[in-house]
Amino acid sequence: MRWALVKVALAVTAMVVVAFAVPLGLVVKELARDRAYSNAERQAATIGPVLAITTDRTQLERAVASAETGSGGRIGVHVPASGKNGRPAEIGSRRAPQADVTAAAKLGRASISPVSGGSSLLQPTAVAAGIAVVEVFVPDEALTRGVATSWLVLAGVGLALVIGSVAVADRLGTRMVRPAERLAGAAHDLGKGRLGVRVLEDGPKELRSAASAFNAMADQVVQLLANERELAADLSHRLRTPLTVLRLNAASLGDSPAADQTRSAVEQLEREVDQIIRTAREQKAQTQQAAAAAGCDAAEVIHERMTFWSALAEDEGRTVRIAGADRPVRLPVARPDLAAALDAMLGNVFRHTPEGTAFAVDVHNAEEAVIVLVSDAGPGIADPDAALRRGWSGGGGGWGHRPAVAGGGSTGLGLDIVRRLAESTGGDVRIGRSVLGGTEVRVWLALDGGRAPHGGRRGHRLRRTLRTRRRRAARTGT
Repeated sequence: MRWALVKVALAVTAMVVVAFAVPLGLVVKELARDRAYSNAERQAATIGPVLAITTDRTQLERAVASAETGSGGRIGVHVPASGKNGRPAEIGSRRAPQADVTAAAKLGRASISPVSGGSSLLQPTAVAAGIAVVEVFVPDEALTRGVATSWLVLAGVGLALVIGSVAVADRLGTRMVRPAERLAGAAHDLGKGRLGVRVLEDGPKELRSAASAFNAMADQVVQLLANERELAADLSHRLRTPLTVLRLNAASLGDSPAADQTRSAVEQLEREVDQIIRTAREQKAQTQQAAAAAGCDAAEVIHERMTFWSALAEDEGRTVRIAGADRPVRLPVARPDLAAALDAMLGNVFRHTPEGTAFAVDVHNAEEAVIVLVSDAGPGIADPDAALRRGWSGGGGGWGHRPAVAGGGSTGLGLDIVRRLAESTGGDVRIGRSVLGGTEVRVWLALDGGRAPHGGRRGHRLRRTLRTRRRRAARTGT
Protein backbone atom coordinates (compact mmCIF):
# COMPACT_ATOMS: atom_id res chain seq x y z
CA MET A 1 0.00 0.00 0.00
CA ARG A 2 2.84 2.36 0.88
CA TRP A 3 4.62 1.83 -2.45
CA ALA A 4 1.32 2.09 -4.32
CA LEU A 5 0.61 5.49 -2.76
CA VAL A 6 4.13 6.64 -3.66
CA LYS A 7 3.67 5.55 -7.29
CA VAL A 8 0.29 7.25 -7.54
CA ALA A 9 1.67 10.49 -6.08
CA LEU A 10 4.68 10.30 -8.39
CA ALA A 11 2.54 9.76 -11.48
CA VAL A 12 0.00 12.47 -10.63
CA THR A 13 2.64 15.05 -9.70
CA ALA A 14 4.71 14.26 -12.79
CA MET A 15 1.66 14.78 -15.02
CA VAL A 16 0.83 18.07 -13.30
CA VAL A 17 4.44 19.28 -13.59
CA VAL A 18 4.58 18.36 -17.27
CA ALA A 19 1.18 19.96 -17.94
CA PHE A 20 2.29 23.26 -16.43
CA ALA A 21 6.07 23.32 -16.90
CA VAL A 22 6.12 22.63 -20.65
CA PRO A 23 3.67 25.42 -21.57
CA LEU A 24 5.42 27.77 -19.14
CA GLY A 25 8.78 26.92 -20.74
CA LEU A 26 7.40 27.68 -24.21
CA VAL A 27 5.88 30.92 -22.95
CA VAL A 28 9.22 31.93 -21.43
CA LYS A 29 10.96 31.25 -24.74
CA GLU A 30 8.39 33.26 -26.65
CA LEU A 31 8.63 36.12 -24.15
CA ALA A 32 12.40 36.23 -24.59
CA ARG A 33 11.95 36.34 -28.37
CA ASP A 34 9.35 39.08 -28.14
CA ARG A 35 11.55 41.05 -25.78
CA ALA A 36 14.51 40.87 -28.20
CA TYR A 37 12.42 42.07 -31.16
CA SER A 38 10.80 44.77 -29.03
CA ASN A 39 14.25 46.11 -28.20
CA ALA A 40 15.14 46.01 -31.91
CA GLU A 41 11.98 47.96 -32.78
CA ARG A 42 12.81 50.52 -30.12
CA GLN A 43 16.32 50.95 -31.58
CA ALA A 44 14.89 51.27 -35.10
CA ALA A 45 12.46 53.90 -33.83
CA THR A 46 15.37 56.09 -32.70
CA ILE A 47 16.51 56.40 -36.34
CA GLY A 48 13.02 57.21 -37.67
CA PRO A 49 12.90 60.88 -36.57
CA VAL A 50 16.28 61.54 -38.21
CA LEU A 51 15.11 60.00 -41.49
CA ALA A 52 11.98 62.13 -41.37
CA ILE A 53 14.15 65.28 -41.23
CA THR A 54 17.05 64.47 -43.54
CA THR A 55 18.63 61.77 -45.65
CA ASP A 56 22.08 63.28 -45.46
CA ARG A 57 24.62 60.49 -45.17
CA THR A 58 26.78 62.26 -42.59
CA GLN A 59 23.89 62.99 -40.26
CA LEU A 60 22.51 59.46 -40.67
CA GLU A 61 25.89 57.94 -39.86
CA ARG A 62 26.08 60.13 -36.78
CA ALA A 63 22.57 59.00 -35.74
CA VAL A 64 23.42 55.32 -36.29
CA ALA A 65 26.65 55.65 -34.26
CA SER A 66 24.79 57.29 -31.37
CA ALA A 67 22.18 54.50 -31.23
CA GLU A 68 22.30 51.93 -28.40
CA THR A 69 23.85 49.17 -30.55
CA GLY A 70 24.94 51.24 -33.48
CA SER A 71 28.60 51.05 -32.55
CA GLY A 72 28.37 47.28 -32.56
CA GLY A 73 27.48 47.10 -36.20
CA ARG A 74 23.92 45.93 -35.64
CA ILE A 75 22.03 48.84 -37.27
CA GLY A 76 21.88 49.64 -40.96
CA VAL A 77 19.83 52.11 -43.00
CA HIS A 78 18.72 51.51 -46.58
CA VAL A 79 17.91 54.91 -48.15
CA PRO A 80 16.24 54.95 -51.59
CA ALA A 81 17.67 56.97 -54.49
CA SER A 82 16.63 60.62 -54.68
CA GLY A 83 16.14 62.25 -58.07
CA LYS A 84 16.72 60.84 -61.55
CA ASN A 85 20.46 60.46 -61.23
CA GLY A 86 20.54 59.54 -57.51
CA ARG A 87 21.70 56.22 -56.17
CA PRO A 88 20.46 54.26 -53.13
CA ALA A 89 22.54 54.75 -50.00
CA GLU A 90 23.61 52.02 -47.56
CA ILE A 91 24.53 53.32 -44.10
CA GLY A 92 25.78 51.08 -41.28
CA SER A 93 25.84 47.31 -41.33
CA ARG A 94 23.79 45.36 -43.83
CA ARG A 95 22.96 41.65 -43.41
CA ALA A 96 19.48 41.11 -44.89
CA PRO A 97 19.21 40.16 -48.58
CA GLN A 98 18.16 42.93 -50.95
CA ALA A 99 15.02 41.05 -51.89
CA ASP A 100 13.83 41.06 -48.24
CA VAL A 101 14.61 44.78 -47.94
CA THR A 102 12.66 45.54 -51.10
CA ALA A 103 9.74 43.40 -49.94
CA ALA A 104 9.63 45.18 -46.57
CA ALA A 105 9.61 48.56 -48.31
CA LYS A 106 6.73 47.50 -50.55
CA LEU A 107 4.70 46.00 -47.67
CA GLY A 108 5.14 49.09 -45.54
CA ARG A 109 5.34 47.18 -42.26
CA ALA A 110 8.04 45.59 -40.17
CA SER A 111 9.25 42.14 -41.11
CA ILE A 112 11.92 39.70 -40.01
CA SER A 113 14.59 38.32 -42.26
CA PRO A 114 16.64 35.31 -41.14
CA VAL A 115 20.37 35.90 -41.55
CA SER A 116 23.55 34.16 -40.49
CA GLY A 117 23.90 34.18 -36.67
CA GLY A 118 20.45 35.55 -35.96
CA SER A 119 17.67 37.61 -37.55
CA SER A 120 17.28 41.11 -38.93
CA LEU A 121 14.31 43.31 -38.12
CA LEU A 122 13.38 45.42 -41.17
CA GLN A 123 11.44 48.58 -40.21
CA PRO A 124 10.15 50.73 -43.18
CA THR A 125 10.12 54.50 -42.67
CA ALA A 126 8.69 57.11 -45.08
CA VAL A 127 11.17 59.71 -46.34
CA ALA A 128 11.03 62.39 -49.03
CA ALA A 129 12.50 60.12 -51.69
CA GLY A 130 10.27 57.13 -50.88
CA ILE A 131 10.52 54.38 -48.31
CA ALA A 132 13.71 53.88 -46.29
CA VAL A 133 14.29 50.66 -44.38
CA VAL A 134 16.02 50.52 -40.98
CA GLU A 135 17.68 47.16 -40.38
CA VAL A 136 18.44 46.02 -36.81
CA PHE A 137 20.37 42.79 -36.33
CA VAL A 138 19.15 40.51 -33.49
CA PRO A 139 21.66 37.74 -32.64
CA ASP A 140 20.52 34.29 -31.62
CA GLU A 141 21.78 34.73 -28.03
CA ALA A 142 19.49 37.74 -27.62
CA LEU A 143 16.51 35.61 -28.68
CA THR A 144 17.25 33.03 -25.97
CA ARG A 145 18.69 35.26 -23.24
CA GLY A 146 17.39 34.06 -19.83
CA VAL A 147 15.51 31.10 -21.29
CA ALA A 148 17.95 28.47 -20.01
CA THR A 149 17.90 29.96 -16.51
CA SER A 150 14.10 30.04 -16.48
CA TRP A 151 13.92 26.46 -17.69
CA LEU A 152 16.34 25.39 -14.94
CA VAL A 153 14.17 27.14 -12.36
CA LEU A 154 11.04 25.46 -13.71
CA ALA A 155 12.81 22.09 -13.70
CA GLY A 156 13.95 22.65 -10.13
CA VAL A 157 10.46 23.61 -8.99
CA GLY A 158 9.00 20.59 -10.78
CA LEU A 159 11.57 18.27 -9.22
CA ALA A 160 10.92 19.76 -5.78
CA LEU A 161 7.18 19.21 -6.24
CA VAL A 162 7.74 15.61 -7.25
CA ILE A 163 10.07 14.94 -4.31
CA GLY A 164 7.70 16.70 -1.90
CA SER A 165 4.68 14.75 -3.11
CA VAL A 166 6.61 11.47 -2.86
CA ALA A 167 7.70 12.33 0.68
CA VAL A 168 4.16 13.26 1.72
CA ALA A 169 2.76 10.10 0.12
CA ASP A 170 5.42 8.01 1.87
CA ARG A 171 4.57 9.53 5.26
CA LEU A 172 0.86 9.08 4.61
CA GLY A 173 1.47 5.50 3.54
CA THR A 174 3.55 4.87 6.66
CA ARG A 175 0.79 6.32 8.83
CA MET A 176 -1.70 3.99 7.20
CA VAL A 177 0.47 0.89 6.92
CA ARG A 178 1.94 0.78 10.42
CA PRO A 179 -1.42 0.48 12.22
CA ALA A 180 -2.47 -2.15 9.67
CA GLU A 181 0.78 -4.08 10.25
CA ARG A 182 0.28 -3.89 14.02
CA LEU A 183 -3.29 -5.13 13.62
CA ALA A 184 -2.15 -8.03 11.42
CA GLY A 185 0.65 -8.90 13.83
CA ALA A 186 -1.72 -8.83 16.79
CA ALA A 187 -4.18 -11.09 14.97
CA HIS A 188 -1.32 -13.48 14.19
CA ASP A 189 -0.20 -13.50 17.84
CA LEU A 190 -3.75 -14.04 19.05
CA GLY A 191 -4.03 -16.98 16.67
CA LYS A 192 -0.92 -18.46 18.33
CA GLY A 193 -2.59 -18.29 21.72
CA ARG A 194 -1.09 -15.09 23.10
CA LEU A 195 -4.23 -13.86 24.77
CA GLY A 196 -2.64 -10.72 26.21
CA VAL A 197 -1.94 -9.09 22.86
CA ARG A 198 -3.80 -5.85 22.14
CA VAL A 199 -3.54 -3.17 19.45
CA LEU A 200 -2.85 0.52 19.98
CA GLU A 201 -5.86 2.40 18.66
CA ASP A 202 -4.30 5.06 16.44
CA GLY A 203 -4.01 5.95 12.77
CA PRO A 204 -6.91 6.72 10.41
CA LYS A 205 -10.46 6.51 11.67
CA GLU A 206 -11.17 3.21 9.90
CA LEU A 207 -8.07 1.55 11.34
CA ARG A 208 -8.88 2.90 14.81
CA SER A 209 -12.31 1.31 14.51
CA ALA A 210 -10.73 -1.96 13.38
CA ALA A 211 -8.25 -1.87 16.28
CA SER A 212 -11.05 -1.15 18.75
CA ALA A 213 -13.09 -4.05 17.33
CA PHE A 214 -10.04 -6.34 17.56
CA ASN A 215 -9.43 -5.40 21.20
CA ALA A 216 -13.09 -5.97 22.02
CA MET A 217 -12.96 -9.33 20.25
CA ALA A 218 -9.80 -10.31 22.13
CA ASP A 219 -11.40 -9.33 25.44
CA GLN A 220 -14.43 -11.41 24.53
CA VAL A 221 -12.22 -14.38 23.62
CA VAL A 222 -10.43 -14.14 26.96
CA GLN A 223 -13.74 -13.93 28.79
CA LEU A 224 -15.16 -16.91 26.88
CA LEU A 225 -12.08 -19.00 27.63
CA ALA A 226 -12.25 -18.05 31.30
CA ASN A 227 -15.93 -19.02 31.42
CA GLU A 228 -15.20 -22.29 29.64
CA ARG A 229 -12.40 -23.21 32.01
CA GLU A 230 -14.49 -22.22 35.00
CA LEU A 231 -17.25 -24.44 33.68
CA ALA A 232 -14.78 -27.32 33.26
CA ALA A 233 -13.60 -26.89 36.84
CA ASP A 234 -17.19 -26.74 38.13
CA LEU A 235 -18.17 -29.89 36.23
CA SER A 236 -15.13 -31.67 37.60
CA HIS A 237 -16.06 -30.65 41.11
CA ARG A 238 -19.57 -31.96 40.55
CA LEU A 239 -18.15 -35.36 39.59
CA ARG A 240 -16.54 -35.73 42.99
CA THR A 241 -19.81 -36.61 44.72
CA PRO A 242 -20.77 -39.55 42.46
CA LEU A 243 -17.14 -40.66 42.48
CA THR A 244 -17.19 -40.75 46.26
CA VAL A 245 -20.32 -42.91 46.15
CA LEU A 246 -18.69 -45.24 43.61
CA ARG A 247 -15.58 -45.53 45.76
CA LEU A 248 -17.63 -46.41 48.87
CA ASN A 249 -19.65 -48.95 46.93
CA ALA A 250 -16.50 -50.46 45.46
CA ALA A 251 -15.03 -50.83 48.93
CA SER A 252 -17.99 -52.98 49.97
CA LEU A 253 -17.65 -55.44 47.08
CA GLY A 254 -15.18 -57.72 48.84
CA ASP A 255 -11.91 -59.12 47.49
CA SER A 256 -12.98 -60.61 44.20
CA PRO A 257 -11.06 -59.80 40.99
CA ALA A 258 -14.06 -57.83 39.69
CA ALA A 259 -14.11 -55.75 42.87
CA ASP A 260 -10.38 -54.99 42.54
CA GLN A 261 -10.85 -53.90 38.94
CA THR A 262 -13.77 -51.68 39.94
CA ARG A 263 -11.78 -50.01 42.74
CA SER A 264 -8.82 -49.52 40.39
CA ALA A 265 -11.06 -47.93 37.79
CA VAL A 266 -12.60 -45.61 40.41
CA GLU A 267 -9.14 -44.53 41.61
CA GLN A 268 -8.02 -43.85 38.05
CA LEU A 269 -11.17 -41.84 37.42
CA GLU A 270 -10.50 -39.79 40.57
CA ARG A 271 -6.96 -39.08 39.41
CA GLU A 272 -8.22 -37.94 36.02
CA VAL A 273 -10.81 -35.66 37.61
CA ASP A 274 -8.13 -34.15 39.89
CA GLN A 275 -5.91 -33.55 36.85
CA ILE A 276 -8.77 -31.85 35.00
CA ILE A 277 -9.40 -29.58 38.00
CA ARG A 278 -5.72 -28.64 38.31
CA THR A 279 -5.41 -27.97 34.57
CA ALA A 280 -8.55 -25.84 34.55
CA ARG A 281 -7.29 -23.81 37.50
CA GLU A 282 -3.88 -23.26 35.89
CA GLN A 283 -5.42 -22.23 32.58
CA LYS A 284 -7.82 -19.92 34.38
CA ALA A 285 -4.91 -18.23 36.15
CA GLN A 286 -3.09 -17.85 32.84
CA THR A 287 -6.19 -16.37 31.26
CA GLN A 288 -6.56 -13.90 34.11
CA GLN A 289 -2.88 -12.91 33.77
CA ALA A 290 -3.32 -12.43 30.04
CA ALA A 291 -6.38 -10.26 30.63
CA ALA A 292 -4.43 -8.16 33.14
CA ALA A 293 -1.45 -7.84 30.78
CA ALA A 294 -3.75 -6.73 27.95
CA GLY A 295 -4.81 -3.72 30.01
CA CYS A 296 -8.18 -2.03 29.92
CA ASP A 297 -10.08 0.84 28.39
CA ALA A 298 -9.64 3.82 30.71
CA ALA A 299 -12.63 5.67 29.25
CA GLU A 300 -14.92 2.71 29.90
CA VAL A 301 -13.68 2.27 33.48
CA ILE A 302 -14.01 6.01 34.19
CA HIS A 303 -17.59 6.11 32.91
CA GLU A 304 -18.42 3.03 34.95
CA ARG A 305 -16.99 4.44 38.20
CA MET A 306 -18.43 7.91 37.62
CA THR A 307 -21.84 6.33 37.14
CA PHE A 308 -21.38 4.67 40.53
CA TRP A 309 -20.29 7.89 42.29
CA SER A 310 -22.75 10.18 40.49
CA ALA A 311 -25.64 9.03 42.67
CA LEU A 312 -23.81 10.16 45.82
CA ALA A 313 -22.71 13.35 44.09
CA GLU A 314 -26.32 14.15 43.24
CA ASP A 315 -27.39 13.57 46.84
CA GLU A 316 -24.69 15.94 48.09
CA GLY A 317 -25.33 18.59 45.42
CA ARG A 318 -21.94 18.27 43.72
CA THR A 319 -21.31 19.35 40.14
CA VAL A 320 -19.50 16.67 38.14
CA ARG A 321 -17.56 17.09 34.88
CA ILE A 322 -15.87 14.44 32.70
CA ALA A 323 -13.55 15.39 29.85
CA GLY A 324 -11.42 13.39 27.44
CA ALA A 325 -13.24 10.09 27.99
CA ASP A 326 -15.25 10.21 24.77
CA ARG A 327 -13.00 7.73 22.91
CA PRO A 328 -11.25 4.47 23.91
CA VAL A 329 -7.99 4.93 25.82
CA ARG A 330 -6.07 1.66 26.31
CA LEU A 331 -3.96 1.45 29.48
CA PRO A 332 -1.40 -1.25 30.43
CA VAL A 333 -3.05 -1.91 33.79
CA ALA A 334 -5.65 -4.37 34.97
CA ARG A 335 -9.23 -3.16 35.03
CA PRO A 336 -9.75 -3.85 38.77
CA ASP A 337 -6.55 -1.96 39.64
CA LEU A 338 -7.61 1.13 37.68
CA ALA A 339 -11.11 0.99 39.17
CA ALA A 340 -9.63 0.74 42.69
CA ALA A 341 -7.37 3.76 42.04
CA LEU A 342 -10.28 5.83 40.72
CA ASP A 343 -12.43 4.86 43.68
CA ALA A 344 -9.61 5.89 46.02
CA MET A 345 -9.27 9.34 44.45
CA LEU A 346 -13.01 9.96 44.16
CA GLY A 347 -13.55 8.64 47.68
CA ASN A 348 -11.04 11.18 48.99
CA VAL A 349 -13.00 13.96 47.27
CA PHE A 350 -16.20 12.90 48.99
CA ARG A 351 -14.53 12.30 52.37
CA HIS A 352 -12.36 15.39 52.61
CA THR A 353 -14.37 18.16 50.91
CA PRO A 354 -17.64 19.75 52.07
CA GLU A 355 -20.92 18.80 50.47
CA GLY A 356 -21.70 20.75 47.31
CA THR A 357 -18.03 20.90 46.26
CA ALA A 358 -17.63 20.45 42.51
CA PHE A 359 -15.10 18.01 41.08
CA ALA A 360 -13.95 16.83 37.67
CA VAL A 361 -12.17 13.92 36.00
CA ASP A 362 -10.06 14.63 32.90
CA VAL A 363 -8.24 12.16 30.64
CA HIS A 364 -5.44 13.28 28.32
CA ASN A 365 -4.00 10.79 25.86
CA ALA A 366 -0.45 11.39 24.54
CA GLU A 367 2.00 9.28 22.56
CA GLU A 368 3.99 8.15 25.58
CA ALA A 369 1.52 8.35 28.45
CA VAL A 370 -2.07 8.76 29.58
CA ILE A 371 -2.78 11.34 32.27
CA VAL A 372 -5.80 11.05 34.55
CA LEU A 373 -6.64 14.22 36.51
CA VAL A 374 -9.03 14.30 39.45
CA SER A 375 -9.60 17.88 40.63
CA ASP A 376 -12.00 19.50 43.05
CA ALA A 377 -13.02 22.94 44.30
CA GLY A 378 -12.34 22.16 47.95
CA PRO A 379 -9.89 23.76 50.38
CA GLY A 380 -6.89 21.85 48.99
CA ILE A 381 -4.09 19.86 50.63
CA ALA A 382 -1.73 21.62 53.02
CA ASP A 383 1.10 19.07 52.62
CA PRO A 384 0.99 17.28 49.21
CA ASP A 385 4.17 15.28 49.88
CA ALA A 386 2.76 13.87 53.11
CA ALA A 387 -0.46 12.95 51.31
CA LEU A 388 1.45 10.52 49.11
CA ARG A 389 3.08 8.72 52.02
CA ARG A 390 1.52 5.48 53.12
CA GLY A 391 -0.59 5.85 56.25
CA TRP A 392 -1.48 9.55 55.84
CA SER A 393 -4.96 10.03 57.20
CA GLY A 394 -5.85 13.48 55.92
CA GLY A 395 -6.08 14.87 59.40
CA GLY A 396 -4.73 18.12 60.70
CA GLY A 397 -6.42 20.26 58.11
CA GLY A 398 -4.51 18.65 55.28
CA TRP A 399 -7.30 17.88 52.79
CA GLY A 400 -10.12 19.98 54.09
CA HIS A 401 -11.58 19.61 57.55
CA ARG A 402 -14.32 17.13 56.89
CA PRO A 403 -13.74 13.93 58.91
CA ALA A 404 -13.09 10.87 56.87
CA VAL A 405 -14.98 8.40 59.02
CA ALA A 406 -16.88 8.58 62.21
CA GLY A 407 -14.23 6.65 64.03
CA GLY A 408 -11.56 9.33 63.57
CA GLY A 409 -9.80 9.19 60.18
CA SER A 410 -9.09 6.98 57.20
CA THR A 411 -6.39 4.37 56.75
CA GLY A 412 -4.43 6.66 54.41
CA LEU A 413 -3.91 3.91 51.84
CA GLY A 414 -5.98 5.50 49.03
CA LEU A 415 -3.31 7.65 47.42
CA ASP A 416 -0.74 4.95 48.11
CA ILE A 417 -2.81 2.61 45.92
CA VAL A 418 -2.86 5.26 43.20
CA ARG A 419 0.90 5.81 43.49
CA ARG A 420 1.70 2.11 43.24
CA LEU A 421 -0.55 1.77 40.19
CA ALA A 422 1.22 4.64 38.42
CA GLU A 423 4.70 3.41 39.34
CA SER A 424 3.88 -0.06 38.05
CA THR A 425 3.72 1.48 34.55
CA GLY A 426 6.76 3.70 34.99
CA GLY A 427 4.69 6.79 35.74
CA ASP A 428 4.10 8.84 38.86
CA VAL A 429 1.55 10.81 40.87
CA ARG A 430 1.60 14.55 41.52
CA ILE A 431 -0.63 16.62 43.80
CA GLY A 432 -1.13 20.32 43.27
CA ARG A 433 -3.62 23.15 43.06
CA SER A 434 -6.41 22.72 40.52
CA VAL A 435 -8.01 25.40 38.37
CA LEU A 436 -11.19 24.81 40.37
CA GLY A 437 -9.39 26.15 43.43
CA GLY A 438 -8.91 22.92 45.34
CA THR A 439 -6.79 19.81 44.97
CA GLU A 440 -5.60 18.26 41.73
CA VAL A 441 -4.31 14.67 41.69
CA ARG A 442 -2.46 13.97 38.46
CA VAL A 443 -1.77 10.32 37.67
CA TRP A 444 0.76 9.79 34.88
CA LEU A 445 0.46 6.28 33.42
CA ALA A 446 3.29 5.52 30.99
CA LEU A 447 2.31 3.47 27.93
CA ASP A 448 5.75 2.11 27.06
CA GLY A 449 7.01 1.26 30.51
CA GLY A 450 9.41 4.20 30.45
CA ARG A 451 9.74 7.01 32.93
CA ALA A 452 7.41 9.95 32.57
CA PRO A 453 9.24 12.49 30.40
CA HIS A 454 9.25 15.48 32.77
CA GLY A 455 12.20 17.15 31.09
CA GLY A 456 11.52 16.31 27.44
CA ARG A 457 9.97 18.53 24.83
CA ARG A 458 6.93 16.26 24.55
CA GLY A 459 6.43 16.46 28.29
CA HIS A 460 6.57 20.27 28.16
CA ARG A 461 4.10 20.38 25.28
CA LEU A 462 1.73 17.99 27.03
CA ARG A 463 1.86 19.90 30.31
CA ARG A 464 1.29 23.18 28.42
CA THR A 465 -1.72 21.60 26.69
CA LEU A 466 -3.08 20.41 30.03
CA ARG A 467 -2.79 23.87 31.57
CA THR A 468 -4.51 25.46 28.56
CA ARG A 469 -7.39 22.99 28.65
CA ARG A 470 -7.86 23.35 32.39
CA ARG A 471 -7.90 27.16 32.19
CA ARG A 472 -10.44 26.98 29.35
CA ALA A 473 -12.59 24.57 31.37
CA ALA A 474 -12.40 26.86 34.39
CA ARG A 475 -13.48 29.90 32.35
CA THR A 476 -16.38 28.12 30.70
CA GLY A 477 -17.43 26.29 33.86
CA THR A 478 -17.95 23.03 31.98
